[in-house]
Order: sequence, then C-alpha cells, then structure tokens
Amino acid sequence: MKKIIVISPHPDDETLGCGGTILKHNEDGDSVYWLIMTNTLIEEGYDELAVKTRQKEIENVASNYQFKNIYRLDFPTTKLDILPKGQLVKAVSNVIDKVVPEVVYLPNRNDVHSDHKITFDTVISSAKTFNCPFIKRLLAYEVVSETEFSPPFQNSVFIPNSFSDISEYLERKISIMRMYKGEMKEHPFPRSEDNLRALATFRGATAGVKYAEAFMVLKEIW
Repeated sequence: MKKIIVISPHPDDETLGCGGTILKHNEDGDSVYWLIMTNTLIEEGYDELAVKTRQKEIENVASNYQFKNIYRLDFPTTKLDILPKGQLVKAVSNVIDKVVPEVVYLPNRNDVHSDHKITFDTVISSAKTFNCPFIKRLLAYEVVSETEFSPPFQNSVFIPNSFSDISEYLERKISIMRMYKGEMKEHPFPRSEDNLRALATFRGATAGVKYAEAFMVLKEIW
C-alpha cells in the first residue's frame, strides 16, 4: 500500500488531471490524500451561496474519491502569485511532512493559469530529496483548458512520458467532474464531456489502451 498525495491549485484540477488514476489507486488499496491550494472566500468577493456551493461540491467529490484526508490551505484563488513564496512553501511542506507520501501528483509547470504555475514551483521547492527522501515519484498532470493553451515554446510543452490506463474508470471520472456544476459546458468548451473523452482516447491510443491519463515524470527513485 502506497501513500499518494494529489495537489490541486483549485477544486476540479484533481479530477481533470488524474481523476481516473485516483480511482485506480483506491482500487489498488493505496491511501490517497488531497491538498487544495486555494478556495473561494467571501472576503475575496464571492457571495455566500457560491462559497457554500463550492464547499458542498468539495465534500461530494472527496466522498466519491474516498480520500483519507483533505488539506485545504484556503489561499485566495487567482492570487497565489502575489503571496510570499516562503509562506506557500511552508504551508505545503507542513502537509507533505504530515502525509509522508511516496507519490506526488502536481499540475504542469507551464499551464496558463498563474495559480498552476505557482503551485508547481511551490511543490518542487517543498519536495526536495534531502528534505523528503520518502517521495519516490513526482508526476505532473495535464488539465484541459490550461495545459493545451500554453504557448508552443520548446521549454513549455507538456511532453507525457507516463500513462495510466483508466479504461475502467473514465465514466466515473466524468460523473465526478459533473459534480462541479459551474465547470462543465458543452463542446467546444474545453471542459466538456466530449473533450474529456477525446483526450482520454488520444492518450489511450498512445499507450495502446482504450482510455488513459498522461503524466510527465519529474522524478523517480527506484
């Protein structure tokens, strides 16, 4: 049994990026933890209904994934780039030290959303081998509506080199994604059921399976 932590800048990134893989870890008997960097907060201008709705969505999603624990850092959404990096690293490091994960999933370095970029940098700083020798694998996931819109420069392209067969889990992943009421729209909106299926099909064809999720291995020790 492995300890896994999935780190998402916002609620829904975990499902878009590795929802099928989370379900797969559960079936394998692994312990999966969820770290959410940001939250919708009344003091940041969100109304009470929006805040309550999002909290309920998080609870429902967590229940379906059967996370062992959820860690909510409650930093203001879209504003990670104005916070001191030391504050972010300390908060993430504290969670990593509590969980002691063997595998860490994190967003792609060059996603267009600033919260994703900052989360990546923060996790990398928090997961240095001399501080966290227990971390054996670091994997970056892709998020539709963020990863594919990164400028096509050589150093900013998502190049997957690890694939998770989610053929048995795609429908459940999409069902969980529907729990985020305001995040899914009809095709050609990027976060649509059609697009989720298309990406899973494309990644699956690369891996020789029906459906897959793709990752970039950032570190592997074995």
